[in-house]
Amino acid sequence: MSIKFLAEDDRPREKFLSKGKNSLSDSELLAIIVGSGNKDETAIELARKILASVNNNWHQLSLLSLKDLMKFKGVGEVKAISIITALEIGRRRADQQLPEKRVISSSNDAYLILKNHLSDLRIEEFWAIFLNQSNKVIHLTQLTQGGINQSIVDIRVLFRTALDHYATGVIIAHNHPSGNLKPSKEDIDITQKIKEAGNMLSIQLLDHLIITQDSYLSFADEGL
Repeated sequence: MSIKFLAEDDRPREKFLSKGKNSLSDSELLAIIVGSGNKDETAIELARKILASVNNNWHQLSLLSLKDLMKFKGVGEVKAISIITALEIGRRRADQQLPEKRVISSSNDAYLILKNHLSDLRIEEFWAIFLNQSNKVIHLTQLTQGGINQSIVDIRVLFRTALDHYATGVIIAHNHPSGNLKPSKEDIDITQKIKEAGNMLSIQLLDHLIITQDSYLSFADEGL
């Protein structure tokens, strides 16, 4: 019986898409890796049989060799390699420590992150740093690239990116290739609009930096 004939809740890929990865059972996760069953069993039934042989224990499953896995009907070399590879990825992930996120506690911290991206450019670019509640950097991205004199940011794109990364704070920045640190009227206007939009979404605008080749101006430090 093919998986396509099963009820939607019994199709692991469809269930993943509709309900998320946490909704999947161990056998459903393994069925996605296996991909297909055999003429007598669906991928889920085959996965259940494989897991049952090791008392439903992933650690025990990781001890099986290629030959051990290939004893199951419908598991060839390719499927066996896929299973072992997935388990090896899990083992390596468990051995790794989470990378430490940088914390921003001042405008200079933000400048040190952004200066390599913005200080030497001949055209304006608009960047944003997205932060969590602990002011740790969770995402850094260029939002727009403009001409010689200006780079205009789409506020909708800015906050869509913030929402995608579950950010609670944002620091925006753009460069002035002319070397002039004085904010323009447009710089001040866009800052105010972003601040107001952020207030509506409970995403705080923490600062706006103007960056030149060897210096920067912080709207927060200047009370702007």
